[in-house]
Amino acid sequence: MEEAIDAASSNTEILSISDPAMLANVLTDGVKKTISDSRVKVTYEPDLVLAAPPAMPDIPLEHLAAMIKGTVKVEILEGNIGYLKIQHIIGEEMAQKVGPLLLEYIWDKILPTSAMILDFRSTVTGELSGIPYIVSYFTDPEPLIHIDSVYDRTADLTIELWSMPTLLGKRYGTSKPLIILTSKDTLGIAEDVAYCLKNLKRATIVGENTAGGTVKMNKMKVGDTDFYVTVPVAKSINPITGKSWEISGVAPDVDVAAEDALDAAIAIIKLRAEIPALAQ
Repeated sequence: MEEAIDAASSNTEILSISDPAMLANVLTDGVKKTISDSRVKVTYEPDLVLAAPPAMPDIPLEHLAAMIKGTVKVEILEGNIGYLKIQHIIGEEMAQKVGPLLLEYIWDKILPTSAMILDFRSTVTGELSGIPYIVSYFTDPEPLIHIDSVYDRTADLTIELWSMPTLLGKRYGTSKPLIILTSKDTLGIAEDVAYCLKNLKRATIVGENTAGGTVKMNKMKVGDTDFYVTVPVAKSINPITGKSWEISGVAPDVDVAAEDALDAAIAIIKLRAEIPALAQ
């Protein structure tokens, strides 16, 4: 990136661009081509104030539950198929606070179903600590499973994520079908969950190749200017594949357009239910 910036600083064509927003776009394209990382972005934000993320506010429990309900959609589809659409994957701290309400509103409805569809097609935000929670509900309590390793460059620390031996409520188990819907917009933490469950052979991914984001991004001010560079500062390495889903994204097992993914998932679940009878 330093080499790319040095090259740009002597490029009179770039320096002659008077519109700072346009200059930011040109710099973004140049950096992406130089380092082959589509996640890096240069922006011009004169009114931005970088600040540490605030601590979780002391919001009444019922208000927290209402917020979460707004990001989750629960349905029981024909054929006793549970459908769970998630827009934001909550972290450990939030899960501890609203756990009982989540059980009542979501899990107790989904648990009796004979198959589940997790819809991540519009999931673009989430917390790293939420990954073991979701994965653990679809695995056995023992033995514990090494789910992921995340290297955080800002702390020079590798965090190992493991399945959890105890959970709030019952597990969905390992025998009932689980399908995860993805789109080209599925980003970050949701990609990690999908990649983990796919490589544990626990879920079938149906939809489009995901965005290829990261588990953590930082925005940094460029010198004494109003330009900022957004870069990934952590890397996920799956212990099963030894690879990362970042940049390349998570490839679906069944490649269909995102708008057709739900219908395809339902058809797959119905076909699997018929296989024992067909074999007989």
